[in-house]
Amino acid sequence: MEIKYGPDGLIPTIVQDWRTNEVLMMAYSNKESLEKTIESGDVHFFSRSRSELWHKGDTSGNYMKVVSIKTDCDYDTLLITAKPEGPACHTGAKNCFFNEIYAKEGSQFNSAMLFELYDVILSRKENPVEGSYTNYLFDSGIDKILKKVGEESAETIIGAKNNSKDEVVYEASDLLYHLGVLLAHMGIGFEDIFESLRLRRTT
Repeated sequence: MEIKYGPDGLIPTIVQDWRTNEVLMMAYSNKESLEKTIESGDVHFFSRSRSELWHKGDTSGNYMKVVSIKTDCDYDTLLITAKPEGPACHTGAKNCFFNEIYAKEGSQFNSAMLFELYDVILSRKENPVEGSYTNYLFDSGIDKILKKVGEESAETIIGAKNNSKDEVVYEASDLLYHLGVLLAHMGIGFEDIFESLRLRRTT
């Protein structure tokens, strides 16, 4: 495999969140910055404006820990999946792609919402909010959480027996939320579940 750098020695590099597949940013790499990225485990780029290597996070503290690096089919674009340690954009936004030009109705809802929900649940666990239902569940303990997971599972089953799609969607949403609380209580992330599913897929 030979990476195809442009005439300027650069290659476009897209960075994706390793959990949600959300596109975080796009910059440029050269051979040296790619080697630094692989060697250090932190994302490095080449800054065209400063004509120098750029260790992402050196100024902001928002480093990106590399999970994987791939090329496209033509070997002229890099795709890095990474664990971001803070906002990716210099503006403080989570990612650099927030200037919306067009969006089909409902397109903003995708699997990344599951991680966003879990992050909110985890935030309530670590930073309790008075009057929060999530904190009520954590404070009530494992038995209460398990009871709610059981109740929502049963109600999802009843919705399916009633052949009601709307009912199943509503109850399944409740089930996913309460399952998220249970996972957070036990220190398990959705990425652990996905990894288990990945392993099953390969067996």
